[in-house]
Amino acid sequence: MRRTSRLTATFAATAAAAGAAALVLVPQAASAQPTPLAHPAAAHAAASGTLPTYSHIVVVMEENHSYSDIIGSSDAPYINSLASGGALMTQSFAVTHPSEPNYMALFAGSDFGLSSDACPVKEGTVANLGSEVLAAGYTFKGYSEGLPKTGSTTCTSGSYARKHAPWVNFSNVPTTDSVPYSSFPSSSDYSSLPSLSFVIPNLDDDMHDGTVAQGDSWLQNNIDAYATWAKANNSLLVVTWDEDDYTENNQIPTIFYGANVVPGNYSETINHYNVLSTLEQLYGVAPTGNAATAPAITDIWG
Repeated sequence: MRRTSRLTATFAATAAAAGAAALVLVPQAASAQPTPLAHPAAAHAAASGTLPTYSHIVVVMEENHSYSDIIGSSDAPYINSLASGGALMTQSFAVTHPSEPNYMALFAGSDFGLSSDACPVKEGTVANLGSEVLAAGYTFKGYSEGLPKTGSTTCTSGSYARKHAPWVNFSNVPTTDSVPYSSFPSSSDYSSLPSLSFVIPNLDDDMHDGTVAQGDSWLQNNIDAYATWAKANNSLLVVTWDEDDYTENNQIPTIFYGANVVPGNYSETINHYNVLSTLEQLYGVAPTGNAATAPAITDIWG
């Protein structure tokens, strides 16, 4: 895998010294559940020093724009600042069209045969990232802008769309873990975040109906404080897109930003299944669906 990075010799030495660090993410102190055990694949990666340990991970999903629409665009200065300060995956691709099967792919390792933005979708107790993280003793929440109330299963409400909230489709993710974005902690309380959070802006703010500039501004106003905090507090931000604007190529931006991320451009080919595989290995849980055969991203960590 080829990369271009700003890794210095001093940093490399430090990273090498830490190479034997074990992959054990500790659930929040409030949890009475036992310390999770790493999946063998994750344990092997940790033994090689390739994956860090994180206190909190926040994943933000944007909508319907290609890599070239965003990276280098004057309409997206904030996103480009994340790209230059983090790990930019320059060969990242969605798995299909339209939106919903891509969300399902990233969250549960399959498009579930979806060829439209269906609602409701009911996949019952099929294993998914949320259920696996919860079963391992961690905490999870999906934060959706415009969700009428905690646990709502409505298909649409104003600019909220359930098709962009994949956890709602699984009965093994508690309804109490699907919450309005208004409950996302303030900058003084990020330590109260769950182990894993998904953030879904509404249709105006995720670039689906709104402009790139509008989506970029929303991210800066709502996520920048967390991004800054994450770097100093052993946490991670992932920003990605569901799909491009219906081209066959379907290339999208994907950015990792935060503690232990070596800034640079990384050119290995990835898709939603690789991102899911990476998240699963970071938490040491069993791979779901197609993530089982999708290599995790291991070269961006310091």
